[in-house]
Amino acid sequence: MEQPIAVTRQSFDDWMVPVYAPADFILVRGEGSQVWDQQGKSYIDFAGGIAVNALGHAHPVVTAALVEQAGKLWHLGNGYTNEPVLRLAKQLIDATFADKVFFCNSGAEANEAALKLARKRALDQGNSSKNQIVAFNNAFHGRTLFTVSAGGQPKYSKDFAPLPGGITHTPFNDLAAAAEVINDHTCAVIVEPIQGEGGVLPADPAFLQGLRELCDRHDAVLIFDEVQTGMGRTGELYAYTHYGVVPDVLTTAKALGCGFPIGAMLTTDELAKTLGVGTHGTTYGGNPLATAVAGAVFSIINTPEVLEGVKQRHQWFLDGLNKINQQYPIFSEIRGGGLLIGCQLTQDYAGKAKQITQLANEEGVIALIAGPDVVRFTPSLIIPEQDVKEGLARFARAVARICS
Repeated sequence: MEQPIAVTRQSFDDWMVPVYAPADFILVRGEGSQVWDQQGKSYIDFAGGIAVNALGHAHPVVTAALVEQAGKLWHLGNGYTNEPVLRLAKQLIDATFADKVFFCNSGAEANEAALKLARKRALDQGNSSKNQIVAFNNAFHGRTLFTVSAGGQPKYSKDFAPLPGGITHTPFNDLAAAAEVINDHTCAVIVEPIQGEGGVLPADPAFLQGLRELCDRHDAVLIFDEVQTGMGRTGELYAYTHYGVVPDVLTTAKALGCGFPIGAMLTTDELAKTLGVGTHGTTYGGNPLATAVAGAVFSIINTPEVLEGVKQRHQWFLDGLNKINQQYPIFSEIRGGGLLIGCQLTQDYAGKAKQITQLANEEGVIALIAGPDVVRFTPSLIIPEQDVKEGLARFARAVARICS
């Protein structure tokens, strides 16, 4: 058998398109909420693959589902259906407002489908001028040209002009500003219940309720992007139930596959009719491997034990982070919901989020940023208490270094 190619961190710089700047080590193994690099150094994983590894690494039930399906049927293409995709669709429908599901491979693709649905619905109604999409400053909806244009962060879109038109951005959590731009030409409003990449900023309940009312008034489709907040991340299966505001379309991905690529767009019977045969599609979306894995993931996460456990773990993090902040006053605010937590740096430490996470790596803990001024935590939903304590102890050492 041919020996595997030897790789080091330098190999990335030599062979990969430089759209990322990964850490200076290579992770090779994970179990639960711990990972190990090529040198055998251990890290507590507080990033979870950016809110993806909701059940940690190598969860035995999920691994078994993948192996079992791999021995049966991998891929068909959408001229044929399969059993795992139908079962997963039923799980999602039974647990949410939705009547119909479209499967794809990522959150960006799910949002792309949602935005296309909204535009086509208005056109089908004979209203060709009803094509405005309203989105929010600092939002993030994906990296396709359409979704990166809908995202409210010009740093991700400005280099790819001309961008798709008909998209209006307005301040997040400002209902009055939204009311000024949402009108009868608006076909969709897309919003994250908690802005993730934009700094872990929760929406005010009155803001989301107001958007629902504005969409009803102007016959616009309300899209909730729950790619990051979904699948138990906030302590509810989907955050819309926490807010008591039901969207017309919901997008989900990330934790749905716990690392196996899958995304989904959920909607109602009425709206689903907009996307008839041939109007949209994807080669891999809804393949048996992805949907078998996601079905196993869903059956674990959508339980009272896991969802209540998220709320308990939120408190563990809050207590630990507040204790660190008492000793080293580095955060002006600790916010978010469940296990989507953002720590806003004080003015004295503005711009140093990345430096803090790099020091955290050196101390053996993996964390995220949400912009230059926010340290973000999105660990496994079932992370053990001991790993939380040990990870926060390591993180405290990193904070002590930045404060020294």
